[in-house]
Amino acid sequence: MPTSNVRDGIMTTRTTNILRPATQPGSMDFNGTWKVYSEENLDEFLQEVGAPAMVVKMRKEVKPMFVIEQKGKDFTFTMKTPVFTKVHSFSIGKETEMTTVDGRKIKCKVREENGKLIAENEKFTSVREIQGDEMVETTTAGSVTFISRSKRV
Repeated sequence: MPTSNVRDGIMTTRTTNILRPATQPGSMDFNGTWKVYSEENLDEFLQEVGAPAMVVKMRKEVKPMFVIEQKGKDFTFTMKTPVFTKVHSFSIGKETEMTTVDGRKIKCKVREENGKLIAENEKFTSVREIQGDEMVETTTAGSVTFISRSKRV
């Protein structure tokens, strides 16, 4: 609904969009099923974090699907491939233990910053964000940056 104000002899009109709610800075909606369609530097990244050669070979041939459930600050990420399914649950700001593709346990803390999920530990930093209709994950380990792009299905 337009509203008018007169200030210092200048009339201004402000309209409020009533058809869709305004997005708040830092708001994020990762809920849904996401299919990876593009990956850059996967081999190099897996080697950098110490994944066994067999895992590197197997993972190169598979584009995973992610099912993400977000309830406020609590998340459940389910990674599905024809070979395995991994489930990670975490809460923003709390340290959690995750299991890597090859079974190693790692501790990680996830924070939210400007609508992005940022996971960090001693080996890597991962930034996951929504860009338009895509989910983009950029993970850096050492001098290697791995980029994964997914679309909602």
